[in-house]
Amino acid sequence: MNVLTDRPASGWHTPVPAGHPAASLLTARAVRSRCSIVMAQVEAGRSPFLTWHPEKLPQCAEYVAHTIRLNYPDLDVPYHARWRHFEAGGVDRWGALLTTSGLDGDRLEAARVAVDLVIPSVLLDAGAGPDWHYRDAASGQRLSRSEGLGVASLALFAGGALSADAAHPLRCDASALIDLAPETLADAFQVGPANPLIGLDGRLALLQRLGAVMAATPAVFGVPARAGRLVDYLHAHATGGRVAASFILETLLRALGPVWPGRLNLKGVSLGDCWGHPGPEDGLLPFHKLTQWLTYSLLEPLEASGLSITGLDELTGLPEYRNGGLLLDFGLIQPRDPRFWTHPWTVDAPSIVEWRALTVIGLDRLADAVRGELGVSAEAFPLARVLEGGTWSAGRRIAAQRRPGGGPPLNIVSDGTVF
Repeated sequence: MNVLTDRPASGWHTPVPAGHPAASLLTARAVRSRCSIVMAQVEAGRSPFLTWHPEKLPQCAEYVAHTIRLNYPDLDVPYHARWRHFEAGGVDRWGALLTTSGLDGDRLEAARVAVDLVIPSVLLDAGAGPDWHYRDAASGQRLSRSEGLGVASLALFAGGALSADAAHPLRCDASALIDLAPETLADAFQVGPANPLIGLDGRLALLQRLGAVMAATPAVFGVPARAGRLVDYLHAHATGGRVAASFILETLLRALGPVWPGRLNLKGVSLGDCWGHPGPEDGLLPFHKLTQWLTYSLLEPLEASGLSITGLDELTGLPEYRNGGLLLDFGLIQPRDPRFWTHPWTVDAPSIVEWRALTVIGLDRLADAVRGELGVSAEAFPLARVLEGGTWSAGRRIAAQRRPGGGPPLNIVSDGTVF
């Protein structure tokens, strides 16, 4: 297939009809229900890898609540989203770009541009490694990890590298992604022998594949394909200006699922961030971490475009090394084998898959305990705020207190597309 000219009649790169066996796996509900099965097995002592220690929950909840009060004394916590990284060091880079572009008076086009930025930026947001940093020329700040990746991706976008139209640089077009050169990405992220970035080739391949999949999914991204057209798709499928968070996630899982390389495939449908584990009856355990992170990161531009997002807590916590590391560092999750801490683990290792499952359910339980510490309700303080305020920040904070460089408590071999 020539992805720029040949498009499936369905309008989707890989259609997933209602009766397809993959359909039920491409949901947040599947993540939570299947992770619950694994948690139940661990709590029953039937796991050879990990144990769960609920007696550690109060201490961890107190630490997270204290972290939230440090970060947001008024408890006015925004959503856990990529936008926070664009604000690293207290600089509102996105707001400045919006103002200088003249888009702040056109809420729909501003939302399209925001989505043009955030989709590739989130796909680039896997672990950078301890040795990489980004020097922000405008502020003079030296940024690392997620903040550095976020600001670097914003600079890449603002420079027009993802646009196919020089007259409109603030776009993310499929053709530009497909043609993105490795040196363009390396230069934007300031990569060199003295500044290595984990998984650079994997990140480039992911963006190029994103372009190919967008071009073959005109139902969502239009013709010619542009990431920001997702805004129009969601407006068209909203009811009375309301759209469910679960619908946004399922749209992204179906539209972008084919982007992910070398993953499990079920009757022609890529399952994305889904791995084998003996817990569920069919041995399949989905997480959809980056796609859920993207869904959280779409909330603000979609709300700014006039949509109301419902059912936010149907989404789950994100099973990555900050949230999961927090639960390990506080001893809620403990390995049976001490080699767990030092062995270099691939993302498909059964113990790592199990750790991520416990993280999903552990975050639900921790969120309830944190709300109790803060004296707030789930309605006023949804999981998206607990994560931001929050467990992710607390995971980073405890890591910095316990380990030089603030790395995770275990050794994960990342290809730049999961962690």
